This record gives sequence, C-alpha cells and structure tokens, in this order.
Amino acid sequence: MEATVRDADSQRVQVVERAFNLLNVLAGLGGCATAGELKAATGLAGPTVHRLLHTLTGLGVVHQLSDRRYALGANLVPLGESATRQLGGPAVPQMQALVAELGESVNLAAMESEMIVYIGQVPSPHTMRMFTEVGRRAHLHSTGVGKALLAGMDPVRVREILTATGMPSLTEKTLTRPEALLEQLPRIAAQGYALDDEEQEMGVRCLAVVVPHGPSPMGLSVSGPTGRMHDGFVRHAVPLMRRTAVEIGRRMSRLSPRRG
Repeated sequence: MEATVRDADSQRVQVVERAFNLLNVLAGLGGCATAGELKAATGLAGPTVHRLLHTLTGLGVVHQLSDRRYALGANLVPLGESATRQLGGPAVPQMQALVAELGESVNLAAMESEMIVYIGQVPSPHTMRMFTEVGRRAHLHSTGVGKALLAGMDPVRVREILTATGMPSLTEKTLTRPEALLEQLPRIAAQGYALDDEEQEMGVRCLAVVVPHGPSPMGLSVSGPTGRMHDGFVRHAVPLMRRTAVEIGRRMSRLSPRRG
C-alpha cells in the first residue's frame, strides 16, 4: 500500500496542481482578483502566477478585465454544469420526493479539498425558503453536512482539516475552536445526524446526514427557517433523510465506474 501511495504521488503534475489551486483561490476571493492578490493568497512566485494566468486566459477559463484584474472565465461554465449533472443529477428524484414529504429545501454536498461543495438542490415550495447556489464552497465546521462528515473521521484528521482551513466565524453561534467542535462529534456520530444551528446564517437551521457508499464523502441536508425547523421537525425528518441518503448512495454506487 505504501509503495502504491508513493507511485501515485510521483505521477502528480505540479503545474496542474498549481493551476487548479489558483482557480480555487480565485473563486474563494469572489471570482475576481489582481495578480498580486493571487500571488499573496497562493504563496507562488510572481512569474509563476503570471505564467499560469496567461495560460488559463488562453484557455478561456480565466479572463482579464479592463482594470487588469482577473476573473473566472466562461469556459468553466460547461465544465461545472457537466460535473453537476454527473454528481448531483442522479439524486434529484430522491431529493424531490424528500422535499414533497418535508416541505423544506434539500441539498446534496460533497467533500472536496477539505471543504464541502454543494452539488445539488431542490428548493422548498414555501415563499420563505433557503437557497444554496450549486457549486458554492463552504467550511466543514459551520455546516450540517460538514459536521456529519467530520463525525466519521479520526480526531487527528479532524484537527488537520480545521488547522488547514481555519474556523472563520460567520455568526455569533459559529464554533471557532477545534475543542468545541471535537466535543460535539461523538454525539453527532451516535445520533446519526448533525445540525447547523444558525452557524452559517442567523435564522436558518440545517439538518444533515451522511450519504453512504457515495463516489466521494457526501451528505444530504434539509434547511429552512428556525421557526419551521424545530425539534419536532428534526425527529420526524431524520428517519426520512436516512432512508433517502441510503437510496442516493445505492443509486450513485451503481452509476459509478467500477475499479480494479
């Protein structure tokens, strides 16, 4: 196994990793930044950043604005749409059925590069509802899906992730110390679900469970106003969400290519 890991690492291409890291950083800066800001955020040398930007601009995945800043390019759109259809598309019928049963917005998210990325959503029929943009990235420590996934990891790995990403405060209820989150994780693992209780946005509660056997670490969540997402709703929703998560995991495992 150790030799296999070394072989895989030796095949990684540094320039490709740097290009994707640059795109991720650009997205994290709001999709628009100067070369200097990208240099500071990535830690890459100035000439390297400029070479990467020149290449990515030529490919149409980055474009330069009139004020010399760089923005994400239009050629990323079809790639994102294709990835979304592949990852989140197969789960839509199950998510629609769950929305019909619970009446709240249902989200599907996957872990990628120590963050979660929303890959699907079916909105609530209510006028007042929660909307999450597909493709949005979020930290694990402040999201229901993130906490549900962290609860299944070794505490050492959890600390590594929290150290790498940080624990930014989004509301007065966001957990910002690793110890506070680590204290919650055994309870989350035991009960089989996690709550984002106004930790991403005040007035919003999110309930999440892990999707088993997915192609990557994934979670299913239901979000809505705190007034509707009360404890009685949670007790009613959790068994339905677990059933739906199992169905999604089975469907995705059948669609995923077999290895070996």
